[in-house]
Amino acid sequence: MRRGSLWPWVWLGLGAVYFFVPLLATAEFSLRMQKGTLSLLAYEKVLQNREFISSFLFSLRMALLTILAGVVLIVPTAYWVHLRLPRLRPLIELLTLLPFVIPVIVLVFGLIRTYSRPPLLMTTTPASTDVLLVAGYLVVSLPYLYRSVDVGLRAMDVRHLTEAAQSLGAGWGTILLRVILPNLRTAVLTGALLTVAIVIGELTLARYLSRPAFGPFLAQIGQDRAFEPAALSILSLAMTWAAMGTIYWMTRGQQGQIGGGH
Repeated sequence: MRRGSLWPWVWLGLGAVYFFVPLLATAEFSLRMQKGTLSLLAYEKVLQNREFISSFLFSLRMALLTILAGVVLIVPTAYWVHLRLPRLRPLIELLTLLPFVIPVIVLVFGLIRTYSRPPLLMTTTPASTDVLLVAGYLVVSLPYLYRSVDVGLRAMDVRHLTEAAQSLGAGWGTILLRVILPNLRTAVLTGALLTVAIVIGELTLARYLSRPAFGPFLAQIGQDRAFEPAALSILSLAMTWAAMGTIYWMTRGQQGQIGGGH
């Protein structure tokens, strides 16, 4: 029994070492910009860079638009599949796995080739190109968003909740907005966190569509500098952890709500 209870701690310790040792090494390296002493000079230079702020805000804005588009597309689709078309669930799951199979470089060249000529000319203005960028981000984040919503729907009694709402006179729009979506709060926020992480770190789509996103900025600054990219990596990880903490704070105590109020 003692040996059996020891092994989980051993694997947990190995996992912690595997994760934290490179992280600590990166953090220590980012403090070595000023020779002979530890300093926050690299972080100061990164935070004073206007392109860092603008690129991060741009990626954050694209992430929010991607989340909004994903919720509008995926929540009604997944809900209808669970309620009326359960036999199509394997097909829908297969379609949502295609972004894992099709490389992003193929996706972005397909978007450019299709939408850079009439009648679907969408690469001539920044606004229309941003629409293409959000569409590409939505495809890349589709597996994570869909599975988060699917897990949330599996955890509730969709059919009985729908029948109860209909018996009270609710229409389909009211059911989605006031019954299903509030019960999917945790699932949607989990998918939103993954989407933010994907969009902030994504490089290929933004680079080939020539948009000022955070991924290309991080790649560009890493070509001719050493300490600033390390500081950027630590800052990105810190912002991701902050988002995880925010999601935990916003969703604590909501587990009972996911089950449809059971």
